[in-house]
Amino acid sequence: MILPPATLGLLGGGQLGRYFVQAALETGYGVWVLDPDPHSPAGQLATRHLCRAFDDRAALAELAAHCAVITAEFENIPPDAIDWLDEHACLRPGARALRVAQDRLEEKRFLDGIGVAVASWRPVVAGVDPCAVSSGGSPLGFPAILKTARLGYDGKGQVPLARMEGLGAAHAELGGVDCVLEERVDLEREISVVLARDGEGRSEAFPVGENIHRHGILHLSRVPARVNDEIAGRAVAMAQRIADALAFEGVLAVEFFVTAGGELLVNELAPRPHNSGHYTLDACTVSQFAQQLRAVCGLGLAPARLTTPVAMVNLLGDLWPAQGVGPDWRGVLENGRARLHLYGKAEARPGRKMGHVNVLGLPGDPDAGAAASVVDGLWQELAQAAGRDPA
Repeated sequence: MILPPATLGLLGGGQLGRYFVQAALETGYGVWVLDPDPHSPAGQLATRHLCRAFDDRAALAELAAHCAVITAEFENIPPDAIDWLDEHACLRPGARALRVAQDRLEEKRFLDGIGVAVASWRPVVAGVDPCAVSSGGSPLGFPAILKTARLGYDGKGQVPLARMEGLGAAHAELGGVDCVLEERVDLEREISVVLARDGEGRSEAFPVGENIHRHGILHLSRVPARVNDEIAGRAVAMAQRIADALAFEGVLAVEFFVTAGGELLVNELAPRPHNSGHYTLDACTVSQFAQQLRAVCGLGLAPARLTTPVAMVNLLGDLWPAQGVGPDWRGVLENGRARLHLYGKAEARPGRKMGHVNVLGLPGDPDAGAAASVVDGLWQELAQAAGRDPA
């Protein structure tokens, strides 16, 4: 057990890290953040901000020397840095989990290997004629989507394909790097499970959330998800199976496809808190960030219970009318059920996550439908005020 006032290390300085820093500071810990951005949201609050590259060996050595445990707020850390920290420091989650989650090829192979269902897929490897994609295994149908194995997120690094004949051009468009070709599924909805697991193998899952995307970026999450108890139970059991197979320590998010035929397929893993778990800040008995702290420090996991139905909407830089001019927040702040969260980012860019709003349900609400309508209405008002098409 790692007790305050110990110093904790954090790889990455984004908004997920900012909330982890807040949770740690409130509990009496110090936090050192490694991130090359001098204005990083987490670095603004940290006890110390090491403003250096993630593979800066001197910075990694400082973290290892001064931090009782080191965790991550994003997975795309250089593999050599991950391996060095895994050998010289207490890194939670460990190198295997971070490596699996930062490479879609490794992730698909891992999930196949433990018998967890995913959409039909094929590797498309750099330097190999994409037309030579193996036809072995389960049939791969079209339409499909080609995704870069690394560094693709929020819809980036992806090209939709109507037929096999377009694969060569799509691979070239993505730079000819290692990719995954994945069959599109007949989708009913997307859901996610955020789960904490500690070093003793104990786990605690948050309620299943339902996610709606716009242009490849998460737009709105509603909790509880509109799935039956059987599907929700299977999703939690699959997330626990994945966490156990990785000997995971920390918070793990698992995104799922629910098909029109009732299949449950894993889409992606995130070895850290997740955008779809922001609702836990206001509508649960513990937040995903406080739970991350408890998991990596071995403090004992808290019960993760929903206190009210809730809906969350992302606030992207598209809502900022002009650089340096923020939205008019009065409509949000006048609503007593709304909770505004801004991340402290000075520069707003289209597609950049600048904050989010949670709207809490009312006593007696049977589900998150009313909260989702309210939060989407608040978002539409902001979009119209910024001159954006809310459709």
